[in-house]
Amino acid sequence: MERSAVIFDLDGTLTRPHLDFDAIRAEIGIAAGPILEAMEAMTPSDRNRAERIVERHEVEAASNSQLYQGTRETLVTLRERDFPIAILTRNSRSNVDFVLNKHALVVDAIRTREDGAIKPSPEPVLSICKELCADPRRSWMVGDFLFDILSGKSAGTRTVLMIGDDEPPEYAAQADFVIRRLGELIPLVTV
Repeated sequence: MERSAVIFDLDGTLTRPHLDFDAIRAEIGIAAGPILEAMEAMTPSDRNRAERIVERHEVEAASNSQLYQGTRETLVTLRERDFPIAILTRNSRSNVDFVLNKHALVVDAIRTREDGAIKPSPEPVLSICKELCADPRRSWMVGDFLFDILSGKSAGTRTVLMIGDDEPPEYAAQADFVIRRLGELIPLVTV
């Protein structure tokens, strides 16, 4: 397994962030913390209601999604250099498929919340690497949130936190690299 895969988060990494997690929490009635984990502790009827709310917000975000500047060029360059490309997201498969189709993006593997363990678990990263015959230690996890970094670190990948124009968050030091634009990824992964 000599290959190196590049695994991307979707919303906030390839596409401009559109999900308002605070609004979703408020509508569901969650005070704070990760939404999917909070839903796991709910009664079946409350969880069904919460799932409908999350799905409505995700469908709206997918419909209004816009690629970050440089997304297409970065993916094309990685593909030209024989890097398999994957998406790892806590979003739903139908919304990921919609976004990929809308923007005509091609990836080699996808893991969503319907596919088993979710970030911050290392399991989906390891599963992607296995599917792509890639060595996790030579691969990259690129995302905009702590869970992306934790998932990649736990799986043994190198990690890249994309912050755009925001100030670096407290957890930025946990990432191997911090970038503002996707194009900054190319010189990192091709050395």
